[in-house]
Amino acid sequence: MIREERRGIQKARNERHVVPNPDGGWDVKAPGASRSSSHHRTQSEAEARAKEILAAAGGGEAVIHGRDGRIRDSDTVAPGNEPFPPRDKKH
Repeated sequence: MIREERRGIQKARNERHVVPNPDGGWDVKAPGASRSSSHHRTQSEAEARAKEILAAAGGGEAVIHGRDGRIRDSDTVAPGNEPFPPRDKKH
């Protein structure tokens, strides 16, 4: 988890990861969590739910993993700290 220092206060970056479930389907997990926040049949459903969770929490980063478990994409949910110019060109 990346931490940024602002006026002496450390703030954790808000992230949700969309990861494959070994029993099938896709899970939404917080970094370091042993249990998932939610389970979905498709990756797109899980990605949409991750973005809903982040939007309700004030923004953050949705990190999408492929079937092999490697990160294949990420998307900043407003009002996250999107770098300028944005690195992700898909969203």
